[in-house]
Amino acid sequence: MRATLRRLGDVIPLPVSVRPDPAANFLVSPTVSVSTDPAAADIADQLAELLRQATGHPVPVTGTGGSVEIVLGGYDKSEAYRIDIAAGGVTLRAGGNEGLFAAVQTLRQLLPVAEADEVTLPGGTIEDEPRFAYRGTMLDLARHFFTPDEIKSYVDLIVQFKINHLHLHLTDDQGWRLEIPGWPRLTEVGGGAGTGVGGVGGGFLTAAEYTDLVAYAGQRFVTIVPEIDLPGHVNAAQVAYPELTCDGEPVSPRTDAEVGYSSLCANRDETYAFVEDVIRTVAALTPGPFLHIGGDEAFSTPPEDYRRFLARVLPMPGKYGKRTVGWHEMAAVDLPPGAVAQYWRIEPADDGVARAADRGHQVIMSPADRSYLDMKYDKDSPLGLDWAGVVGVQRSYDWDPADRLPGVGEESLLGVEAPLWSETLRSPADIQFLAFPRLCAIAEIGWTPRAARNWPSFRERLATFGPRWTAQGINFHRSAEVDWLD
Repeated sequence: MRATLRRLGDVIPLPVSVRPDPAANFLVSPTVSVSTDPAAADIADQLAELLRQATGHPVPVTGTGGSVEIVLGGYDKSEAYRIDIAAGGVTLRAGGNEGLFAAVQTLRQLLPVAEADEVTLPGGTIEDEPRFAYRGTMLDLARHFFTPDEIKSYVDLIVQFKINHLHLHLTDDQGWRLEIPGWPRLTEVGGGAGTGVGGVGGGFLTAAEYTDLVAYAGQRFVTIVPEIDLPGHVNAAQVAYPELTCDGEPVSPRTDAEVGYSSLCANRDETYAFVEDVIRTVAALTPGPFLHIGGDEAFSTPPEDYRRFLARVLPMPGKYGKRTVGWHEMAAVDLPPGAVAQYWRIEPADDGVARAADRGHQVIMSPADRSYLDMKYDKDSPLGLDWAGVVGVQRSYDWDPADRLPGVGEESLLGVEAPLWSETLRSPADIQFLAFPRLCAIAEIGWTPRAARNWPSFRERLATFGPRWTAQGINFHRSAEVDWLD
């Protein structure tokens, strides 16, 4: 079987520069090999395996002389890369392994998913680098837990589209999903059977499992961003430890999806001892630069208590070597140096975020009416919520983060993130259904130059992924907005 020749630019995200040369198509012959600098051996092994899967050829990795060559050097930016495809061979070039990994993800999309007798790569040159350093998605483990292997599978999917941050929502009213030594009941009770929305989806990550997961993601150049949501969304912690309530009285477990009813007490030293223990532990387990402290929907925390709490807690991640990230409500107070506000609401303006940006703080843009993957695609979607409206594929794509909030321009943006809350999720197939294809839209917004993006081009390129995702067994949503190829 001869594989269909893809066009050089039929990839997502769209690269900065695509210069096709049909006269330079490369036939992947049975003698194909990959040569590399020893410092990029892991990348070479990954590329060789993709070529084996596509062609059935042995594809050895050698030091020199390969028809597919991996070259280190020539670029200062960590994710910048170049791919040259000519009749005589293919060259992938970047300044480091992160850029080479990005190049491999692009080349991967030009290969057939299933093994073919004859595979040809389209000739030409791609030069590329990202618009934003932070391109993320969030997975909510608190309202429904997913196992380490299930999370790893999601990592393997998101890296194909150059998503490089995975934000894990680890604690909430319905469950506590990360082991904290010294506080065993957090997971014994908060991660036990019957936790989660609807009483299903219990479980937690041990410290060892979390460490392994962080390492797995790191090998794929994905930074894990852990979130411990405070001072609200803490019912699971208070069920486990009633001394964390204001009156010391027990509270009942909650498996509904309501928000805003729980709060830590801002005027008790026990609160801050607990919070610092947790932050110290999570920081020690997390090599990445970010630690997310939540801060959203603290409706039962009096405003003065909220400010008092944040004044003591926001500097804590910095004390342990991390940059504080929080939902944008925290921008109502003065933020410590390096803190990042994550905007998630649907309103057209936010004074706190604009003030933070004016003071030099970076912003992650995640407006719910554009980027929340847990919103329904349309009124008939079997999964998802609709409090922010229905969010189809074009709505996910046709916006720009630099235009979203007055006072928060391109220079203030760290990047974009597509959160996926898990109230309606029960399986990895559910994750895939809500994430794909909309996560691809957010990935392109985060990577591709603004001037190069347009919906007709994205829609056409997206359609070519239908057969690819079917072959990969991905339970994607066949949106009626896209003329999917069979």
